[in-house]
Formats: sequence, C-alpha cells, structure tokens
Amino acid sequence: MLRNFLILLISVLFLSGCSSKDTQEEITFSSWGSVSEVKILKQVIAEFEKEHSKIKVNFMHVPQNYFQKLHLLFASNTPPDVIFINNHYIPLYSSKLEDITGLISDKGTYFRQAVEGLSYEEKVYAIPRDISCQVFYINLDMFRDKNVPIPAKDWTVDNLLNTGKQLTTNGVWGIGYEDDIYWALPYITAFGGGILTDDAQKETINLAASQAGLKFYKDLRNKYKVAPKASDIGSSTAAQMFLDQKIAIYLSGRWMYPKISEKADFNWQVAPFPSNNLLCDTSGWAVAKDSKHKEAALSFIKYLSSRKNIEAMTKTGLIVPARIDSIYLLNNNEHNERVFLEVIQTSKKTPVNKNYKKLLDEINRKFIL
Repeated sequence: MLRNFLILLISVLFLSGCSSKDTQEEITFSSWGSVSEVKILKQVIAEFEKEHSKIKVNFMHVPQNYFQKLHLLFASNTPPDVIFINNHYIPLYSSKLEDITGLISDKGTYFRQAVEGLSYEEKVYAIPRDISCQVFYINLDMFRDKNVPIPAKDWTVDNLLNTGKQLTTNGVWGIGYEDDIYWALPYITAFGGGILTDDAQKETINLAASQAGLKFYKDLRNKYKVAPKASDIGSSTAAQMFLDQKIAIYLSGRWMYPKISEKADFNWQVAPFPSNNLLCDTSGWAVAKDSKHKEAALSFIKYLSSRKNIEAMTKTGLIVPARIDSIYLLNNNEHNERVFLEVIQTSKKTPVNKNYKKLLDEINRKFIL
C-alpha cells in the first residue's frame, strides 16, 4: 500500500513539474530576411517569450523563394500562425488572413500608403513594418570628377538622361539597368503610366503613357548607351557594378543602404528619382485566419510592431519605418537619408490585385526579357 502511494505521489510531482511546459502554447512565425534582420528578430522573439512565458515562438526563416514556400504551406493547410508579408500578396491571400483592422485603432500612427497597401476591400490584413519607394544611390566622386551637378530635388527624366550621358565613359555607365519590370516601373509612372489603374481593376501597361515610359527606360541602354547591356553586366549585378564604380547612378530601395554603407570605398549619397509620381511598397505582419493559436499570434504581432522593436529594425538601416513616430531616425544627413522620407510624401501605394504577380511575369516575358 505504501509503495503504491509513493508511486502515485512521485507521478503527481512529476506531472506538476511538467505542467508549465505542457500548457505552453506554440506558434510558428515565418519571415524572409538578411542576417542582421534575423538577428534582431531572434532577439525580439526571446524578449517576447520572456514576457509571455506561456507562449513559444517557432521561427521559420525562409531566405529564398519565400512566397513559393508560403503557397505550399497554405495549400497543405499548414500555414504559419504569423506571416511576414508584403503588399503584392495581400489580395491573393486576403481570404486566408485574419482581418486585423481593429488593431490599427489609430491609423495616424502609420504612413497612409502603408496601411492602404496592406488592406484589401477596406479591411486591413497586416500591421505595417516598413514602407519603401525606389531612389537613386549616386557616386559623388564620379559627379565631382566630371564636374556634373548633383541632382536637384526638382530634376526631370531629361535631366537624368543628360546626367547619364556626361557620366558615361569607356567601361563606365552613367545609369544602372536591370531586366525586370520592377526597375522600369518608376520610369513608367514618371511618364504618367502604370501597370494597373489606381483601383487595380484594369491593366494600363499597354496605354501610350506606359509604353512611352517603358521605351525611355529601354532607350537608356539601346539608344543612348548610358546603361550597360546584358553582356556588359554578365554574371554581376547592378548593385555590384555600383560598388565596383562601373555605374554612377544606381536605382534601389532602402534595403541596400547597409550593404553600400559597408562596402563602398567612395563618397556617395541618396538622390530622389526624378518624379513626383512614385509608387511605394510596404510589408508587415499578418495572422493566418485558420490559426489554432490566434490570440497568441495577435499578441505577437502587436509586440513585433511596437515602437521599440520598429526602431531597433530601423537602426539597422534596412527599412524606412511605417511608424511615423520613428522616422526621426532618418534625420542623419551623412548620405542625404531624408530623401527616403521625402519621396513618400508625393507617392501612392502600388495598385495590386490577385493576378498581379502573374501579370508582372507576363510583362517581363513580353516587354523586358
């Protein structure tokens, strides 16, 4: 009898010792991201778990082919509970995401374009993390060596072309070039065109204004010879050619800022694209509609999007924060960082629909490649 009682007592003590772990709720969080992003995310996860001892976050880092992986997870009914997503995929996955409109109680906290970009049919599906418009990185040393004026805020595409001509010499090109509609889009919108109407209901790529902008972009390479041909680029990239001082003016986003800061051994700064008609993209954190741990997932995205955590990510140089109360971190004038903020003021969200990615692939096959 005593032996049986001791066995029962030991069993109860063992189970009570495990109860804390057994009742711990687990959620899965998927994201792409660089080494520095992942480092910060892991720190944020550790801090969240410390404050929320009954929730464990399993981090699923997918550095490449992220949305292909996400598509497979949704198709197999095993999506992550928390999903890092960008505006291009919001319409496509909206039926599979939780409506989190109520979490954005004060939309004035964020740039309007960021909230709009992560919304579909008047519902918000992700809390904004960042917002981005394309800008130019310019090699100041090349401009000064050629006595070429630094781009003014009100410069035009014609000024850009003339600047490119002055900076192009044997083996060095004035303006970067990439064979993808994404990089042609600022030129297309500068001419008053686009890919879709603002309501994303109709295609506009075949309109005269869109074709004029696309032609101008292609002429930079084919007619004016101020941008490198595919054979000139070879196995390199536009980013690497800029760092190797083979390109004087390089189009990209905020995400390239840390790499250029680290690798460039010349003087450089950021300059605006010559248009007040830029489109901006945004990304943020969503919750799967079928998550079995919805409350825990919602708690986590609230934590991720706090001012403290957004500012930690902003300090890496990788993002322009979607939170307006954090943009003061870009007041550093060393490389004219304010341009990242200034271009947002006259921008609008990129119009997208459920077929947007397929449309981009079709345009690339037909017009670019």
